[in-house]
Amino acid sequence: MDAARKALAGAEVEAKKNNWPVAIAVVDSSGKLAAFSKKDNTQHASVDSAIGKAVTANNLKRPNKALQDGTAQGVVDLRILGQPGITPLEGGVPIVVDGKIIGAIGVSGVMSNQDSEVAMTGAAAAK
Repeated sequence: MDAARKALAGAEVEAKKNNWPVAIAVVDSSGKLAAFSKKDNTQHASVDSAIGKAVTANNLKRPNKALQDGTAQGVVDLRILGQPGITPLEGGVPIVVDGKIIGAIGVSGVMSNQDSEVAMTGAAAAK
């Protein structure tokens, strides 16, 4: 829980610094929501998207950008997109502490690379 709070706080600082209206979701290692926040004026669809990005990063144990890039190039078997818990959009990253993935953070609300920037800042803050 401490790592989830740190990740959320770090991501919120980055979003506030850039004035980005985002939803931020942190999941534990089982993919269940552990912490969440949403800035004012964040689009409603970003709530589910942020949670989905976090779950995907946790379940696949890698940043969502790898899945997004792979599907765009056609090198990933697209049947994976039909699986529950898969959101192939940049903005989700695992949270690694002491070499172990303890969960993940997902961000949604601005451009995907900006979502990812906020998520990476949050994940780094959890350490």
